[in-house]
Amino acid sequence: MPDSQQQPSITCILPAFNEAANLQILIPQLTDYLPRLSARFEILVVDDGSRDDTVEVVRMLAESYPVSLLCLSRNFGKEAAMSAGLDHAEGDVVILMDSDLQHPIEMLEVFFQHWQQGYEMVYGVRADRSDEGRFKRSVTNQFYRLLSQSADVSIEPNAGDFRLMDKKVVRALRSLPERKRMMKGLFAWVGFRSIGIPFKVNPRYSGQTSFGLRRLSSLALTGITAFSSAPLRIWMVIGACISFLAFAYAMTIILSTLILGTRVPGWPTLIASISFLGGIQLLSVGVLGEYIARIFSEVKGRPVYLISDYERHSGAEDTSGDTPDETPEKAPGQP
Repeated sequence: MPDSQQQPSITCILPAFNEAANLQILIPQLTDYLPRLSARFEILVVDDGSRDDTVEVVRMLAESYPVSLLCLSRNFGKEAAMSAGLDHAEGDVVILMDSDLQHPIEMLEVFFQHWQQGYEMVYGVRADRSDEGRFKRSVTNQFYRLLSQSADVSIEPNAGDFRLMDKKVVRALRSLPERKRMMKGLFAWVGFRSIGIPFKVNPRYSGQTSFGLRRLSSLALTGITAFSSAPLRIWMVIGACISFLAFAYAMTIILSTLILGTRVPGWPTLIASISFLGGIQLLSVGVLGEYIARIFSEVKGRPVYLISDYERHSGAEDTSGDTPDETPEKAPGQP
């Protein structure tokens, strides 16, 4: 292996929310495995407001392993936790993976080899989703198909957050000022030379996922409003069609009245028409409101996350005994 100073430095980011039991297993495994890629590495755990012993476990492990700890002031969500990790990653190569042991560590060497071949972003693609229900698989595929068709970029439906990135990709992601984030879309938007590698997801070692239907729905809505204006165009077309039908119906009534005279008005038809048009108007206002809410969120300019504590390992980026130059701590939520 080349001299440690000539090897690329690696930062492995682990977003964590109530992952105390998993991190006790994952961090020692990563410490044993990452020297295969480079002697200069650090593990950065981003605690996203955990309510269990995650912080205490990481601090205990930091006494024996090259672990840095970044604590957010509350639970901001996984997208914010990943953004915080990317903002504080110092490595030439940045690895992003979950803390629940579902991402196989042995894939990191495959990712790293593709990076050495010139790829600037290597991401994992789930080869099998049989562990999910048929309804969820169908809805997920349809969502990403529609999003890719209406957005400026193509988003791989089976790709996740398990990926390796060159530092130039990380710098590009840091430059994006968005507050409401769908990281999978941003990964696709920044571009660069990328490749997807199939992998099989491991069973979750401990605990339950925090991504329930509510969070998934919120993330999907964020993705639609962040990367596509198709809903606005669709409702514009619907509005134009309804206006044309209303005009045609009005002309029919006028001609019928001129030819056959005035007839008794049909109250059921009138009420049904008013109710239908009222519902369409409320739906269109709701779609417009989602985009306005996103604008409102961005205009307020609040940071993506806030940091309560940042404990950087003294030997970060170099486990061979050399101490890197100290870097000033970044402002919360800023690149």
